[in-house]
Amino acid sequence: MTDMDRDEARAFQKRMVRVREDAALGLLLGIGDELGLLEVLARTGPAGPGTLAAAAGVDERYLREWLDGIVAGDVATYDPATGHYSLSRERAACLTPADGPVNLARSLKMLTMLAGVEPELRERFRDGGGLGYDRFPRFHELMAADAAAVHDAGLLDVVVPTVPGLHEQLSAGVALADIGCGSGHAVNLLARAYPASTFVGYDLGEEAIEAARAEAAAWGLANATFEVRDVAALGEEAAYDVVTAFDAIHDQAFPDRVLAGVAAALRPGGTFLMVDIKAQTGVENNLGLPWLTYLYTLSLMHCMTVSLAHGGAGLGTVWGRQTAVRMLEEAGLVDVDVREVRTDPFNYFYLARRP
Repeated sequence: MTDMDRDEARAFQKRMVRVREDAALGLLLGIGDELGLLEVLARTGPAGPGTLAAAAGVDERYLREWLDGIVAGDVATYDPATGHYSLSRERAACLTPADGPVNLARSLKMLTMLAGVEPELRERFRDGGGLGYDRFPRFHELMAADAAAVHDAGLLDVVVPTVPGLHEQLSAGVALADIGCGSGHAVNLLARAYPASTFVGYDLGEEAIEAARAEAAAWGLANATFEVRDVAALGEEAAYDVVTAFDAIHDQAFPDRVLAGVAAALRPGGTFLMVDIKAQTGVENNLGLPWLTYLYTLSLMHCMTVSLAHGGAGLGTVWGRQTAVRMLEEAGLVDVDVREVRTDPFNYFYLARRP
């Protein structure tokens, strides 16, 4: 047995200390997003904890401890001469919703939520099976907030132009269905922008569908409807010119059935737009992705396990481009084209059509 490389051991030990520090910082930033503390700090600072606590409507002692934690984590700065805390504009742009959709603190809040199922997940390691959607009461709320920011920033100006001829089709008037629509914000944005077309959103979640209907009603949309439906049994035949799925296929219990249903629901020559995680098939082909560990953690603690809970395939978040293309073709879709959008580094845009 060879001797242990002590230098390598010490280097790895230092890395693990950094991991622990960053994990702790992630918890603090998740709290900061949930309570609006980061936004208050960006807007009100430089300021003392009393001023910041009043602006945020929180207890000063708790806030001071939180502030010191994110100073220790090199996120905020502290001036001991004035007792003021501040958050630079550059860092606020990455941690608050004020300057666009890239609010990374929101994704850290997702990890905090997922940690709540960790005891149950350990049992699934031992016994198999999965955890159903009911074990994640806040997941769809967090995903809806994230998706809404992304769609507001680029759905009409970036995503629609990515699909050849889609703007012209929607302007002239076509039928579009969105699979796994969640709270329906994408459907409602499209319906408002293209009144000549009709739109329907399908999702299993009753609360999500009610939220989608409420938004459509508030916006006065007569061309957007929503239904609670298991999209693995879509049951439509040549009903739509366009079908979309935004980050909704990889966690389906039976994604092969969903894709086959999409192919059947399209009219001949109809287009399917599937937006899903930008990754290759096989961990060895993804090691350059800076957020790969995060993706596998989301998969393990949500996307894979909710599929397995229903006896499903358990594809997981990182199913990858090669598997996705193969499954689209096996569903009977043709001319599969995989595109990238400069403003969305996290997703591939898969285009396919029914022959």
